[in-house]
Amino acid sequence: MDIVELQVSEEHKNERIDKFLSTSNEEWSRTQVQIWIKDGLVKVNDKAIKTNYKCQVNDKVVIEIPEPEPLDVVAEVMDLDIYYEDQDVLVVNKPKGMVVHPAPGHMNGTLVNGLMAHCKDLSGINGVLRPGIVHRIDKDTSGLLMVAKNDMAHESLVQQLVDKTVTRRYKAIVHGSIQHDHGTINAPIGRDKTDRQSMTVTNVSSKEAVTHFHVLERFDNFTFIECQLETGRTHQIRVHMKYIGFPLVGDPKYGPKKTLDINGQALHAGILGFEHPRTKEYLEFEAPLPNEFEEVLNSIKNNH
Repeated sequence: MDIVELQVSEEHKNERIDKFLSTSNEEWSRTQVQIWIKDGLVKVNDKAIKTNYKCQVNDKVVIEIPEPEPLDVVAEVMDLDIYYEDQDVLVVNKPKGMVVHPAPGHMNGTLVNGLMAHCKDLSGINGVLRPGIVHRIDKDTSGLLMVAKNDMAHESLVQQLVDKTVTRRYKAIVHGSIQHDHGTINAPIGRDKTDRQSMTVTNVSSKEAVTHFHVLERFDNFTFIECQLETGRTHQIRVHMKYIGFPLVGDPKYGPKKTLDINGQALHAGILGFEHPRTKEYLEFEAPLPNEFEEVLNSIKNNH
């Protein structure tokens, strides 16, 4: 059982406790939080409370998160775009709009549902809801993901991510014309205090985050870039490009209000390279830009 401690800040004064908690972690639904409260797993200042409790400044909130009950992830036959597969690993090109793994309240239509139908075995290290999942990309980001088919492969791939030896290169379109050809953004990322479902550059409860980028093509009001991740924080490229003043085109969370309406950010995980867990051979794969990304890029070029 995990124990999480939070402290209520001024901006959440008089907010219902179930709302406060559900916005404190994007993986906690309000329904789930209400169940925890009713089961006595949430205490405020060492006392059990009800779901309609109003938060006060400096309240100390302690949540005992129970071990997740096994959930049956339904195998769904999908037309997966698989780039590589053997007994240990699988590389798949995830389409834009697909969620990587199920979560309570969103149990179907994810990449994991499709993988369950495609594979007999996936690594169980990340639990029932995330079998085989070593790293994620956002729902509206397209591109390549490596999947572990057994625990040996999972541990090897995770260690490579920790050691920063995995090659992950993304194509993106950003607002503004970046004048320098290359850059490195080294700025720690943590949860945004004012919007708990967003990430931001901060020194508070944050982790190291490093993104390298170079310009592929410049336009009057946009730049086509390639980013290489050294670390893999949640929303890293989206947060970092916003931080330096060049937010991603179409990004509903971190982009400007006036952006191109393309159903999510223009971001594609195009190149993925890693050492094979068993053979130790370096493998690298490249997925071309999806059609909708190409269309946006061509539209910008034509209006340049």
